[in-house]
Parts: sequence; C-alpha cells; structure tokens
Amino acid sequence: MSYALARNYQTQALMTASPAELVAMLFERAIHLLRETERAIEEGRIEARHNANTKAMEVIHHLDMTLDRDQGGEIAEQLASLYGFILRRLAEVDRLNDAEIPRDMIRLLEPLRDSWRTLAREGATAAQPRPVPAAPQSQSQARPETQAPPVPAGLNFSA
Repeated sequence: MSYALARNYQTQALMTASPAELVAMLFERAIHLLRETERAIEEGRIEARHNANTKAMEVIHHLDMTLDRDQGGEIAEQLASLYGFILRRLAEVDRLNDAEIPRDMIRLLEPLRDSWRTLAREGATAAQPRPVPAAPQSQSQARPETQAPPVPAGLNFSA
C-alpha cells in the first residue's frame, strides 16, 4: 500500500472515530512511541530515543489538556495526576537513559487504553438500532430505538 493511501485511510479513521475511539487511539500512539523509546535505549540510538520520547510526552500532554476538570470531577483529577506523574518520569528518560522508565509507563497506560477500547466498543454497540418490543395487546409495528453512546466523563474534545 502506498504512503498516500495509508495516510488517507488514517485520516478517514480519525474523521469517523467516536470520542472514545479517539482517546483509545491516543493511548495506543503513546504506547507505541514508548516502545520505540525503549527499543532505542536498548540499541543505543540516542536521537531516536529523544524523538520518540518527546512525541510520547506530547501525546500525554494532549490527553491532559483535553480533560474537562469541571465536568470530570474526581476522575479527571486522578487522570490529571497520573498524566503529570507520567510526564515527570518521561522527562527523566533523556537524563537517565533507562529503558525501565518507558516500560513502567507502558504498564500504566495499557489498562487505560484497554478500558477506552471497551468503552468505544460498547458505545458503538449501544448506538446500533435495537427493536423495541411491541406492547402485548398492541398490533402496532415495533420501531427501532437508538441510544447514544456514553460520553466519557472528564474529557473535552472541542479544544
């Protein structure tokens, strides 16, 4: 597949993704970049380590900046704390050149990514039309009813 086709596919996926899918994609990107960081450290590629780690920090920073602390309440504050911790640890990668740091951060991010994937999947399922059972003594046709997918608390996607 050519680069242009792959880029078009990626753009289409982003444009049609639900908010929960977008968050899951961001977590997946951060994890991928941290794996690159880890691999670069192990292979002694300093510039690659720095570039991947910097990009991972940008993704985590973006996740932090899109938190809606007003509506997200305690969950948003806990996520903000976690993101702050991750950013502080990743800031040490270039100084310490320690592959254990990105490994640890991956272990923190994977359960969050998996939770957002589940939420996106359940939201997509909830958005599918479902038949409404007809009243027992009614001859009317059952009409499909749709339910909006759950809105993730603590996230602001308008920014």
